[in-house]
Amino acid sequence: DLFDRWRGRAYDKLLSFPSLVQLTADALLQYDGSARSSFEHALEDDTLPVTIAAAYGKLRRLPIAVSTAFLGEGTARLRNLLPVRPAADSVIPTSLQSFSVIVLDGKTIKHVAKRLKLLRGVRKGVLGGKTLVALELNSGLAVAMRAHPDGEINELRLVPDLVAEVEQCVPGPRLWVGDRAYCDLVQTGRFIAAGDHFLVRYHRKVHFHADPERGVREGSDGGGRSYTEEWGWLGAETDPRRRDVRRITLTRPTDEPLILVTDLLDATVYPAEDLLALYQARWGIEMVFQKVTEVFPLKRLIGSTPQAGIFQMAFCLLLYNMIHVLRAYVAAAEQWEPADVSLEKLFDDVERELIAWTVLVTPRETTEIFDKIPSVAQVRRRLTKLLGNVWQDRWLKAVNEKPRPYSRKKKSSRGHTSVHRVLEEHRRQYSRSQQTLNK
Repeated sequence: DLFDRWRGRAYDKLLSFPSLVQLTADALLQYDGSARSSFEHALEDDTLPVTIAAAYGKLRRLPIAVSTAFLGEGTARLRNLLPVRPAADSVIPTSLQSFSVIVLDGKTIKHVAKRLKLLRGVRKGVLGGKTLVALELNSGLAVAMRAHPDGEINELRLVPDLVAEVEQCVPGPRLWVGDRAYCDLVQTGRFIAAGDHFLVRYHRKVHFHADPERGVREGSDGGGRSYTEEWGWLGAETDPRRRDVRRITLTRPTDEPLILVTDLLDATVYPAEDLLALYQARWGIEMVFQKVTEVFPLKRLIGSTPQAGIFQMAFCLLLYNMIHVLRAYVAAAEQWEPADVSLEKLFDDVERELIAWTVLVTPRETTEIFDKIPSVAQVRRRLTKLLGNVWQDRWLKAVNEKPRPYSRKKKSSRGHTSVHRVLEEHRRQYSRSQQTLNK
């Protein structure tokens, strides 16, 4: 029913949405991201009721709302299945564990294949859609996503809808964490509108005015680096959106200072060391994007339109969430930290078993087997029993004793454009030519 609720003007007649999901799963899990291989095998098995071209067309036109709901509603079910972890094992500092910590970051879908006729003459790199993802740091799950077909837009356009969705699916109070892009009076106002709080990296586009009466405090973080914290206002005195904030400046010997602003003003209840540690954990969402790109895989796109790329992004994020839940059960059985278990190595074995299931059992038989959905408690007990004695030592992450020094990648000078803009320009030119002919 998900497709029926979010399809808009789209429809499914011969090729249903569940069938398209199964074909996409086969492409990602069995055929290294090759949709054609998935479609060809489905034709041989008489499970694809349309031509390969029609299947690509269905994927090409899939509404973005269906893709975002596919991730959001699927993750809502998975979220209930996570085993309860002791508070001491959380990556969130103790003083902040009363919050649902939500990390926001944008992801541009790149490396779109130039299969469309209009793209074959484009020499620049071609971008798919733009996505904005919300990662709940407490659970480690990507709980929601918003997307736009134009990969060159500013991700801030997607913030209002994403915030509204997260407020519906994640209980408050929430602490929103973001980089410099979210440091303005508009975004911070959205974060606190429902009684939540924010922690964002400071950007000089909005001025900070220190309050001399509240003074400056100094200290050091867990790594021995010194910091200062001061209180004041974000925004000009004449701006009605001006708000009271605390600014924390961490000195880093080999890099520029890290400057954070937050509306958590009480330094005794919410120490600066905890806020700095929490912001460092924000990089977890970058690791999610890396795993989604390299492991599941998003590196090879199975479609040539923004809509197809966005659906694949949602699918890969849902796969990541599924493996994240399984990893939590496997780690708990052996009393390991989930972070100590390699997501890639575990996924390799899960992938083999999923392929074996798909080969031996048809999708129709699978849905008949799971016709009656068990309760959350029943599934938790079942997962605990099944995954309690499957541990393999090779699932542990390899320890790199000599990590390579971090170096920033040089940006390509080739430039880029988005599929959406190429298609929209073609539509405008076609419309003008038709108007000229009519005259």
